[in-house]
Amino acid sequence: MAQSAALERTSLVESSQRTFVSQAGSFRVSVGHSLRDVEAIWRALTAERVESPGQMFDFVRLWIDALGVAQADQFFIVAEDDAAPVALIPLQRRWDKGIRVLSWFPGAHVGCNAPIVDAARLAAMGPTRRRALWLDMLRGIDGADAVYLKSVPQTLVDGVDLFAELGQSIEADTLYRAAFSSFEEADKTQRNKSRRKHDRQQGDKLEAMGQVTFEEISNGVPATALLDTMFTQRAARFREMGVFDPFSVPKVRAFYDATVAGTDVSVKLHALRLNGEIVAMRYNIAHGDRLFCLISSMSEDQELRPGSPGKQCLLRVMQTVFDAGYRVFDMGEGLTDEKRHWCNQLVAVRNHYVPITHRGALAVAAHRGLQQLKVRIKSDPKLLDLAKRVRGLLLKLSGKGGAAMSAPTPEAD
Repeated sequence: MAQSAALERTSLVESSQRTFVSQAGSFRVSVGHSLRDVEAIWRALTAERVESPGQMFDFVRLWIDALGVAQADQFFIVAEDDAAPVALIPLQRRWDKGIRVLSWFPGAHVGCNAPIVDAARLAAMGPTRRRALWLDMLRGIDGADAVYLKSVPQTLVDGVDLFAELGQSIEADTLYRAAFSSFEEADKTQRNKSRRKHDRQQGDKLEAMGQVTFEEISNGVPATALLDTMFTQRAARFREMGVFDPFSVPKVRAFYDATVAGTDVSVKLHALRLNGEIVAMRYNIAHGDRLFCLISSMSEDQELRPGSPGKQCLLRVMQTVFDAGYRVFDMGEGLTDEKRHWCNQLVAVRNHYVPITHRGALAVAAHRGLQQLKVRIKSDPKLLDLAKRVRGLLLKLSGKGGAAMSAPTPEAD
């Protein structure tokens, strides 16, 4: 109720915006290119909670500054319902094979993303009005061919799927979260006797190698220094996998440095040390009672593998974050052993598309087909094994490892 009252008092800023009323006369839509113009609305809509760091005003502001996103490529679409802001969709324009695509600012650097909405007001609408809302907001944008909203989590409010009517969509992946009131609850729910024994054995092996310590580091100069270690470890892992390292792009690295240098974005780094040297790390963003893990890294030293420093680091994170007041620990998309061991919330994520021009419609059809093929390959062990062997062969033939593959630009998803 407090959020709705705040939104009622927040009005649209008219500068640098194109404003129109929907054909049905029920929604007032504004399309602008100034982040500051939507700051009050943005902060009001996210005062209580966010589903992703990509929904945080200051996170996106730092992205825009570090990547040097031109103002003309910044799109902020706001819809009012009965004079109150009901939805805000912040998008960055990118060029992909000659197609002008609007997509999330941080792209794949966050585990999921979604429109910023007044959930209660949106849930109270019927499916037809919600569909009209999204179409009014997105289909008439000038200067773009298509909208691509990657990894939108299925969001249920009072049994209503808020984004079910948002353009065309396909099932994409699963988001993994650990939601507990204490470590004791997490331990009781997620670990059996065998799991505890296995974790203890790995911990003993690591401690046999020297002194093991664990620490949390917040924003500041020490945190900036630790990023060097984390990205060095990640680079080694990407080389081993034969894929492009997105953090090697100077502007992207500058963005992460900016998040820890200031205090507008609450960064929590978790570091596991062996004899004073960092052997595993996690980069997290905090918002309210939620913690989002965006990056994890581990030493590539083969001698440390029996002690599994990555899993030991996560165990200590789980032992501390809930007692620190967090109630949701978001580990992002894609199944791994650590997520299977600790996450009790599995949220379906979808990719949503809204074609704007005829050329955009063709591009959407092609991209959807490719994504559906990828989902099929991932779900079929035989096809997945074949795809991996083909990819490995292509890498050998190229002679350039991961750099020979289609490396994304700093702004690419």
